[in-house]
This record gives sequence, structure tokens and C-alpha cells, in this order.
Amino acid sequence: MKFTAKQIAQILEGDIVGNPDVEVSKLSKIEEGKEGSLTFLSNPKYNSYLYTTQASVTIVNKDFELEKEVSTTLIKVENAYKAFSKLLEFYNQVKNNKEGREQPHFISDTAVIGEGEYIGAFSYVGNNVQIGSNVKIYPNTYIGDNVTIGDDCTIFAGVKIYSETEIGNNCIIHSGTIIGSDGFGFAPNEKGEFNKVPQTGNVIIEDNVDIGAGATIDRATLGSTIIRKGVKLDNQIQIAHNVEIGKNTVIAAQTGIAGSTKVGENCMIGGQVGISGHLNLGNNLKIQAQSGISKSLKDNEVVQGSPAFGYSEFNKSYVYFRNLPKIVETINKIEKEVNTQNVNNE
Repeated sequence: MKFTAKQIAQILEGDIVGNPDVEVSKLSKIEEGKEGSLTFLSNPKYNSYLYTTQASVTIVNKDFELEKEVSTTLIKVENAYKAFSKLLEFYNQVKNNKEGREQPHFISDTAVIGEGEYIGAFSYVGNNVQIGSNVKIYPNTYIGDNVTIGDDCTIFAGVKIYSETEIGNNCIIHSGTIIGSDGFGFAPNEKGEFNKVPQTGNVIIEDNVDIGAGATIDRATLGSTIIRKGVKLDNQIQIAHNVEIGKNTVIAAQTGIAGSTKVGENCMIGGQVGISGHLNLGNNLKIQAQSGISKSLKDNEVVQGSPAFGYSEFNKSYVYFRNLPKIVETINKIEKEVNTQNVNNE
């Protein structure tokens, strides 16, 4: 896929300094630019690389002034960083704009699929599935019976979506993610063995949700596990049965949330956080990485540690912890002096 500097300038509404017909087919960092690549410069710390880069096209700010000649063609825009981000978005749209149905695949006769679909090879679409328009389903994807998927969704390779799952519009689900697997429900019997509790609920994912690679979201025991609008989940996250994640909450990698916990809106949860079950976590929370949450939290709290407590208190306590040997030594010294004085007084 090749683009000329002129075509790129038209997309970005920029001005060309250099050869408008030079072609690019890949993206690069400015310090690693090679012939045929496109890069950008927005941070003054990297200015020197502009004069050594081999990139064919470089996006720069309009007010940037050259100190000497460059070999790269420049495209001048109001904001180079935003322009490059816009270009990345455009590039992804073009790159992922696949259509049609690859062979082999299986689509049930009772499934309904909208226009502009892409069905990758070895994909399976079960009975009574409803899929909207412009949905991209990459190879080796499994979509179980009675699943619904809205418009403009992208389901990357190897995703498994169990039956009855509901997915909204404009969602992205990355490779290896499993949605709708059984919740971890077992009950002990009189023999001390564990009997499986049937998991009869489903998973509901609302609009504009992004789910990273290798995540697992369990179906509810009864009712639904719910991921609200605008939630962003990183890679390798575990969401247990009957959990609800409030809208616009973001969660970093390797976080696990136990069953029936409710997470509020606009929360920021760091990596490797462990959250116990049956808790109510408020809105606008900030939970630092590797924290352990064992009790409910109110709105706007910022916590850290395991078990987690107030962020500022944690930092103060950590200072004391690091100085604990000195503190103990001081206490022992004072205790020795007091004991000596008591002996002398006797």
C-alpha cells in the first residue's frame, strides 16, 4: 500500500516542501527512518534527526524553520503530533478495510449479517446470530448461538464469543479474548466434593468498548456480566461472573475482578490489581498498580497497597517502612538509656 506525499498532504491539509510525488509504504520513528517510510517531528529534542533521517516524508509543525537542507520531503501542518495520529487512524482504516468471505468458513443458515462484512477463513458463526453492518471478523473466530454484534465492530483472530453474548456498536476485541465462558461457580456437597453451579446468564458489552488480547469475561450465573459504554480493557484481564464495569473506566493489564463486584464510572485501575468479590467501587477512582482491594470504596478515592489504603498515607508509611531498621535501632538505644538511668537511680 503506497501513498504519495501529495496524497498525504491532502488528507492532512498540509503544505509540501520538497517532492510531492515521492512515495511511502511504511511508518517509522524519525531516528530509524528508511527510504520509503513516513515519520513525524514534534518534539524539539529530536530536531537533529531531521537532518540525518532517511525517511522519504516527514510531518513537521508549520512554524518549524530549517537550519540546513534536508533530504526528506516535508509536510507542514498546524500540529505534527495530532496530524500523525490522524494519519495512523486513516492508515488503520485502510489496512483493515477488508470485505467478503474467505474460504473455508461456516455460517448458519439462521444467522443474519449486515452489509460490508468481512468473514475470515475458518470462522464459525452459529444459529440465530445477528451481526450488524461493516463488521470485520478475522480468521479462526468462534461466534456461538444467539450472539448479537452491532455495527462497525472488529473481532480479531482467534476470539471466542460464547452463546447469548450481546455486543454493541463500534467495539474492538483483540486476539485470543474469550467472552461468555462459565463463571467460577461450584458448591460443596456432603462428600466434600464440589458440584458445578450452572452458569445460565450472559455477557453484555455496550458501545465503544475496546478489549485487549487474551482477556476473559465470564458469563453471569443469573442475569448479566456488563461492560458499559466506553470501557477500555488492556490485555490479560479477568472479569468474573456478574461483574459490572461502569462507563469510561479504563483497566490495565493482568487485573482480576472477582464475582458480583460493581465498578463505577470513569475509574482508572492500574496493572495487576486484584479486586475481591461482592464489592461496590465508586466513581472516579484511581487504584494504583498491584493494589489489593478487599473492601468497597467511595467516589474519588485514590488508593494503593495490599490491602489498599489511601495513596498519600501509603507513601508516608512506605517512607517509615524503608527506615524501619534505623527507627528500631533508635528505639533500642533510647530504651537502653532509659534502663541505664533507672538502674543508676536505684
